[in-house]
Amino acid sequence: MSAQSKITRWRNIGRFCTRRVADYGELFRIELAETKTRLLHEVIALVALAVGALFTLSFLCIAVIASAWGTPYFLRVVWGVAATWLVVTIAAFLVLRAQRPGQSFKTLQQELQRDVESVKEAIK
Repeated sequence: MSAQSKITRWRNIGRFCTRRVADYGELFRIELAETKTRLLHEVIALVALAVGALFTLSFLCIAVIASAWGTPYFLRVVWGVAATWLVVTIAAFLVLRAQRPGQSFKTLQQELQRDVESVKEAIK
């Protein structure tokens, strides 16, 4: 392979890469906007769900404790409610740890990977 053909090949690879940089910037902005919107909606929904669930469960626990107020089982009920909350908290923590994180910028990552493969093929 002559030096001229190597220079031409590397020049073509350079042109390809410089054209793709603008595309990457555009794709990054689009995916950033989509990720921001999705994250905002998820956070709002989770906050609303958490507040609603906490109020509901708090009043439910107060109702259970108040129902047992004058009975000999009062302390057992109170400790049962506390133990239930502990189990719920541990279960929620384990579920959170088991979840797979979301794949942000996946399209950009795939495009970069394809272009790297294209450059590798052009270098051969």
